[in-house]
Amino acid sequence: MLASAAAGAAANTADTRDCKQRLLQEMGWRFVPVASTTVDVHPGTPCDRASLAEATAAGDLLVRVPDSFDAAAKERLADELLHHPATICAHGFALGTATRRAVDRLVANPGFRFSSVQMGWIGFGPTGSAHDGWKPIATFGRGYQPRGSNYRAIQAFYEGQVRGECGLGRQVAQYATQAELYGPEGFDAAFAADEIVIGTFNRLGSTRSILLGSSAGEFTRDGRAVQASQQGRQAFMGLPGFIFHVFDSSKLDDLNNQAENFVVYDVSAQAAAALREHGGLEFYNDRNREVWSLARSVQARKPRRYFERLLYERDPVLRAEQSPATLATVARINALLDDPFYRGFDVYVHRQGVKPVGFHVARLLDRNPRTPFRMELALHNLHTSLYDRYIAYRLQQCAGQALQAAR
Repeated sequence: MLASAAAGAAANTADTRDCKQRLLQEMGWRFVPVASTTVDVHPGTPCDRASLAEATAAGDLLVRVPDSFDAAAKERLADELLHHPATICAHGFALGTATRRAVDRLVANPGFRFSSVQMGWIGFGPTGSAHDGWKPIATFGRGYQPRGSNYRAIQAFYEGQVRGECGLGRQVAQYATQAELYGPEGFDAAFAADEIVIGTFNRLGSTRSILLGSSAGEFTRDGRAVQASQQGRQAFMGLPGFIFHVFDSSKLDDLNNQAENFVVYDVSAQAAAALREHGGLEFYNDRNREVWSLARSVQARKPRRYFERLLYERDPVLRAEQSPATLATVARINALLDDPFYRGFDVYVHRQGVKPVGFHVARLLDRNPRTPFRMELALHNLHTSLYDRYIAYRLQQCAGQALQAAR
């Protein structure tokens, strides 16, 4: 009996070692045995690539392993690689795919509507929250958690009739990204129901929410995107953020558009290069103010969606109606907004869908013309606690499958 138990423990240890290397290979690492005494890790720059296939073709994520390495040495190497910055970048490919899959499903649901803060944060319609798999944990629609399956609760926003403002949209997109990353069964198994909380951001902070509550763990604090800009485009995938007014609330004309919460949907190579060159978002916050100042000088009669049509859609009919002075100002603004960042940094905002940042700059000139707006990333744990939980889950699943196969 003791010999059998010892053999089982040894097999389980071997399975764990195999699972780590197998997971790394699934994430893109290639292990090449060599007749050498030292490890040669060539991470490359996967964060700059558009896809894992492109990273592989470029020779990224390559490690040469000495033939003489025993099992313990290989496991130590695997542990190091699982937390290598290049592996976090490689995870960005899967994270980006999950984000886009989640957002596309949210955008495709006409039943996921927008309502102002004054009408309440979340409304599940006449059927109530229980029908959609949620139960209230606070009054006036300020907090809910799944009443059963986590994935079924997310499906309510994919298929059901729910209303809320853009803060809720951001939360749901963040949870839905994890749901798409793990899959339905994995999302239910990996997270407790009280870790999937929607509601006001203050409410989330007092719960076990994996976004902002006690289960969130370690946050990345990179509001001006200095760190992410240095790393590259894949470092931005799925990150939450917000666009908000610079001047105080006395300068707001449309309270329902005083801010826009978003998740990053995709980033072009050109937009990523521009962010790296300029050291992050602060350069563009200064440019937003310059755009706002120029727009303030336009004295023409402004119909609905004036700047959105003039600057983003570049409506030729509307342009033909402008004076030479206005057209000169518009040309100066367009020259600023032609920067790749404004054209290739795509974000999801409920209920605007997926649009580049330049759209939101133009839109907010219409909604709240008396204040400039700035953009920042929010606190997030995608590359810290949530990454660690995902790796632990995948290794646990692999070990469990190996154990079942051995029986």
